[in-house]
Amino acid sequence: MLALSTAFLLTSSDATVRAADCGNVAGPGLDWSGCSKSNIMLQNSDLKGANLFGAHFDSTDLSDTNLTSANLEKATLVRAWVKNVHADGANFKRIEAYRSDFSNVSANGASFANAELQRAVFRGAQLVNADFQKAELGRADFSKANLTGVNFSFANLSRAGLSGAVMQGPVSFSGAFMYLTRIEGLDLSNATGLQQAQLNLACGDKDTKLPSFLKAPTGWPCPPDDPDDKD
Repeated sequence: MLALSTAFLLTSSDATVRAADCGNVAGPGLDWSGCSKSNIMLQNSDLKGANLFGAHFDSTDLSDTNLTSANLEKATLVRAWVKNVHADGANFKRIEAYRSDFSNVSANGASFANAELQRAVFRGAQLVNADFQKAELGRADFSKANLTGVNFSFANLSRAGLSGAVMQGPVSFSGAFMYLTRIEGLDLSNATGLQQAQLNLACGDKDTKLPSFLKAPTGWPCPPDDPDDKD
């Protein structure tokens, strides 16, 4: 009985600490794992190194927040604002972030592996050496983003917009699905894992530079995207 009572007290104490963590004000290194933080304003917060595993940030404004080295694995950020965020080295694995705005985010070396990022916006983002392996990126917008060293292996890039992105080093497209992926004007001469079958599905133009063993399909350039099909 004494052992059971002690175990109950310890369990109750742990539950109290967990509840208290969810109520804590944003700060570096805190533990908000599994907490609900949806539909609130968290701009300019400092969450460096925070444990945000499985937390809920749907429709939350995280603009200008410091998420450097934070753990957001399996967090939900559907329609969230993640603009101008500092997130170098952060863990975004398996997040759900449909239609979220990551414009101008700095997420160099961050991992978005297996993430759900359909229609997410990464315009102007710094994503050097970021990992998007097996990520769902249908209609994602990477225009003017720095994608140097990015890993898109086995990612779904259907209808994603990469035109205007910066690629100053190798980018891996091994096994990526590139149906109508917009690659107009891109320098892909150093891309790795790129196959002719992928290019035949993608949308490039006369300014798209390819590895020497690949050629531009006769179907290029593609017609413009239908603006009525972007909702």
